[in-house]
Amino acid sequence: MRIISGTYKGRRITAPKKLPIRPTTDMAKESLFNILNNQYYFDAVSVLDLFSGSGNISYEFASRGTTEITSVDAHFGCIKFINETAEAFEMQIQTIKSDVFKYLEKATTKHTIIFADPPYDFPVEKFSKIPELIFQNNLLEDDGLLIIEHSKHTDISHLENYSHSKSYGGNMFSFFESANKE
Repeated sequence: MRIISGTYKGRRITAPKKLPIRPTTDMAKESLFNILNNQYYFDAVSVLDLFSGSGNISYEFASRGTTEITSVDAHFGCIKFINETAEAFEMQIQTIKSDVFKYLEKATTKHTIIFADPPYDFPVEKFSKIPELIFQNNLLEDDGLLIIEHSKHTDISHLENYSHSKSYGGNMFSFFESANKE
């Protein structure tokens, strides 16, 4: 995987093979950040990266100037890798080793962008729990976005606060917005 833009543009990051990850493809990531670039100033947003895996999305935000980034993953090896990479690149990424659902149940901090990349084989009920907990606990700023990455074979468009989806190859990003969005 590589960083697409910003301070660390072009830098390659190689995660250990033993990590249980499926990094977002460069093509999908570039398309996603083109969308976000038209809506936000990256140095003015707060990001929560759920099921962060290798930290791929967190590094992209950090490279573009975001300084408030929290990465949550249940796997110790993933958290360790993100910490080591963030330190090597001098990126401000806070990591939390936790089950994402347990974290969301207790979280109180609002974020501008919440990105979730759960396992593609999750049943729809588990996918639905993500926006449910985020909106129930008011974790998204009024002008914020929740983005869930999933397989194009998974349909979550019926979930509350769903806005739209974008498809890139086998990847799909579903966008959710607060009902309070102006």
